[in-house]
Amino acid sequence: MLPDRFAVISDIHGNLPALQTVLADMHGRGIGHAVNLGDILSGPLWPAETADLLMGLNLPTIAGNHERQLLACQQRPGGPSDQYAFDQTSPLQRAWLASLPGALRLGDVQLTHGSPHSDLQYLLDDIVAANLVPASRATVAQRLGQTSATLVLCGHSHMPRLLQLPDGPLVLNPGSVGLPAYDDSDGGYHRVQTGAPHASYAIAERVATGWQVELLRIAYDWPQAAQRAADNGRPDWAAWLQSGMAT
Repeated sequence: MLPDRFAVISDIHGNLPALQTVLADMHGRGIGHAVNLGDILSGPLWPAETADLLMGLNLPTIAGNHERQLLACQQRPGGPSDQYAFDQTSPLQRAWLASLPGALRLGDVQLTHGSPHSDLQYLLDDIVAANLVPASRATVAQRLGQTSATLVLCGHSHMPRLLQLPDGPLVLNPGSVGLPAYDDSDGGYHRVQTGAPHASYAIAERVATGWQVELLRIAYDWPQAAQRAADNGRPDWAAWLQSGMAT
């Protein structure tokens, strides 16, 4: 079971300084428990160091699409972000990734990376004119399906979102700890951009009337992360990390 107040992190993508800053911010706010919604290591940053830190914390953690894609590099070459993380991580770290479930239910809190049907499906967002926009309540309810959860936690889109479904759960995407912007061709070419380079996470608290949520954007040393991406041959990531924009 989760405590009544806990942090929600997602989409770290190997960004060690962002993760360290978020963990320090949590500690400063008296938060001693967190859950992790996946897409943990893939990217041209610090995958092995990020894995070591998280393995030591032993947080409730689920796998995202990039865990699946990273592990598939054992059979065939993957995309550059997944392949870099695969090449930099140890068999023990990859075994940890392979052990992660695709979803978790912790009391009345449901954890999913994308939607319950696909780790590649945005739960709270639609692709419109090559950008992400908030999905309607009816669309989110259809994607989510039947659930008795009072709080559903999702990631994948990197966009901080909060939606209360009528006679249903509160659905929360905490945003991305490690990557504030990107572009993608899955589902058709689109850009994801939060508009600022800050690390995102959320705090959820059970109160008498339901759930109270704080969406947080935390400053960290993003020039360091951008330089790391550039040094590893990824100017696209460097620009995204530096600006929070994908244009």
